[in-house]
Amino acid sequence: MEATAKRKTKSNWSVFSVVNGLIFVIVCLIILVPLWKVLVDSLDLTTGYGMKLFPDKFGLAGYQTVLSNPTLLRPLMISVITTLSGTLLGLLLSTLGAYVLIQWEMPGRTFLANLLLVTMVFSGGMIPTYLVLRNLHMTNTLWSVILLPAINVYNLVLMRNFFEGIPNSLFESATLDGCTPMQTFYKIALPLSKAALASIGLMFAVSYWNDYTNYKLYINKEQLYNFQMKLRSMMQGSDLPMATAGATENTVRNAAIIVAILPFMILYPFLQKYFVKGINIGAVKE
Repeated sequence: MEATAKRKTKSNWSVFSVVNGLIFVIVCLIILVPLWKVLVDSLDLTTGYGMKLFPDKFGLAGYQTVLSNPTLLRPLMISVITTLSGTLLGLLLSTLGAYVLIQWEMPGRTFLANLLLVTMVFSGGMIPTYLVLRNLHMTNTLWSVILLPAINVYNLVLMRNFFEGIPNSLFESATLDGCTPMQTFYKIALPLSKAALASIGLMFAVSYWNDYTNYKLYINKEQLYNFQMKLRSMMQGSDLPMATAGATENTVRNAAIIVAILPFMILYPFLQKYFVKGINIGAVKE
């Protein structure tokens, strides 16, 4: 009986593995086929449409247009600048805020933590936020798309949970050695937080790079639009740039899409292990 049960269990597991593998292959094809089409079209200098395995006329004129045409290069550089500066600012605010919230002796720490958590459930709303930014003279400036997303309570809470997982004895020993709170922060807390910093930094970077809503709401000047705004107008056909000799409009569109998704396709595999750890920040405590 036991041998029969074992054989049935192995048979069930084999069927499950086959079905699971087929589903995985189908999902991968659903994801990869459109990406492959966009990649092939970005390298094809002909005007033909439809699915192709390889470009009919290979060329990099589409990418040359994206990286040389000022109407595309300027939004791309704005995306790079806002992503880098916003990610650094977001990490700075999240780590400093999280470090403050683990100071158990600080008066009002619980009230401050609860006040921050309330903002995750209730927000001021779109119109009040716009009015505040307008009164601060931040509309139609890059400050509105850099400062606003940098204040992210969710990431701050994740960082606080990670800091709480660091043994308190390390903080106490640093204090006994004469470290000030800020010295303890950058000598003890930050070096032990690489996984958290990488995962939270990746989330900040992706949100800044893909930001569209904040630009649409708070910026009316086209010269301050980022690459995502420019890409949308290109897809709608309302703002097509002059293509480099040899490139077609279809080539430039697809090259712009590849440029938009390529940075994080390259970056994510190197940060994946940290990102997986970051998802579980604070989930298990000893």
